Amino acid sequence: MVGDPIEGALVVLAAKAGLDVASERAAAPRIAEIPFDPGLRYMATFHRTVAGTRACVKGAADVLLDLATRVRTELGDVELTRPVRTRLTAEIDRLAHRGERVLAVAIGDASVAPELPADLLLLGLIGVTDPPRPEAADAIAECKAAGIDVKMITGDHPTTATAVANAVGIDGSALSGTDIERLGDESLTQAAVFARVTPEHKIRIVRALRRSGHVVAMTGDGVNDAPALKGADIGVAMGRTGSDVAKEAAAMILTDDNFATIVTAVRHGRTIRDNIVKFVRFQVSTNVAAILAMAAGSVLLAGASLMTPLMLLWVNVIADGPPALALGLEPARPGVMREPPQRAGAQILTGRRLGWITAAGAVMAVGTLAAFGLGSPRGVPTARTLAFTTFVLFQLVNLLNVRDERGSAFGPLLVRNWRLWAAMASVVVLQAAAVHLPAAQGLFGTTALRPVDWLVALAIASSVLWLEELRKGFLRITRRRRTRPCR
Repeated sequence: MVGDPIEGALVVLAAKAGLDVASERAAAPRIAEIPFDPGLRYMATFHRTVAGTRACVKGAADVLLDLATRVRTELGDVELTRPVRTRLTAEIDRLAHRGERVLAVAIGDASVAPELPADLLLLGLIGVTDPPRPEAADAIAECKAAGIDVKMITGDHPTTATAVANAVGIDGSALSGTDIERLGDESLTQAAVFARVTPEHKIRIVRALRRSGHVVAMTGDGVNDAPALKGADIGVAMGRTGSDVAKEAAAMILTDDNFATIVTAVRHGRTIRDNIVKFVRFQVSTNVAAILAMAAGSVLLAGASLMTPLMLLWVNVIADGPPALALGLEPARPGVMREPPQRAGAQILTGRRLGWITAAGAVMAVGTLAAFGLGSPRGVPTARTLAFTTFVLFQLVNLLNVRDERGSAFGPLLVRNWRLWAAMASVVVLQAAAVHLPAAQGLFGTTALRPVDWLVALAIASSVLWLEELRKGFLRITRRRRTRPCR
């Protein structure tokens, strides 16, 4: 099937009823048409027949019910009296409550094409099932958990819209286009389901949400969706069924037309931002530690440098480089889609985060100075090498801290990024080479360390991990107490 799915379904229905579609089209060639318009909610085609020009109209059932004057029944064509209209309206509601899109088909003899005849004969109602994808309900539930409010905007009958929305987890009854026109912005932002909307209604909903401070993503596939797609913070067009106008107006195109893909994109986006935060925390804490250690060393060591310039360069290139890049490839944290969205324009380095970074940097600086002091009785080269090695191990241990800002470093993420562990292992090997290879000793001014020295350096470096674990544990306990229900 090529084209609109509803059109395809109607052609299949005609074939199932025994009609030869090709023969019918050949016997009554189309000479004019009234294209579908969201304001009219119907379309009409005009065909040349032996008896003259015939208009064939299809569209929203309630609209055609108002336009028609007669209806075809098992007893023949009868006038559309009030009791007959009541019966038809009840049938429309019955189909709509099942979540079906209800269309009506009517014909009439047209004197002028394309002009809708005044006397239309309603042939019948068609219930079209357009079931949501199986993964839609799970995707919407994940959105709710992530603090994303999902709203459904459709041109369908309000009853149909309500049934479909409730089936996928969007609660509430649908507001119609007339409701949208009389309600204020605050009421619009509270509603979740909108039916019988026009392009003007869609753009008004988008603007009302944006004025209320929401970041709005709008999906659409038709030409009439283009203004709302353009007016949203991010317009999302359908790649398969979307019109060229919708794709041009959108900022993103879904190649699979699947709402769940948007949720996947949100998860990836949150993970990327999370990894940027990890990278920044790691790099800034390393630099803070280096500045504090070197500044304090120049004061406390009476002229002796804590580390040589080449040692600092080694830290920046080796200890900071590959591990920091591996942070950018971290998988999503388990709770990343259970957190509220970030505010638009939210800073990465908040005051609280800077406080944590400075505290971690201070711990690393003090530990490095302590390592220098422990090695001092064996001479400046040994003290400097021990401080240098301790500082490098501090960076590796700090990598584990920054992987989760609130969760324990020994949680589910511990072994999930093999690239990070490979980078850490390579740094340890390179550091051992810088300490023990004669050529490297001449370059960096290092001296060989004993196994116990490595254990001392690792023990000092681990202090930043244990202190951070205490902080995270305290935060988790505090949060549980705040969220514990009152009895």
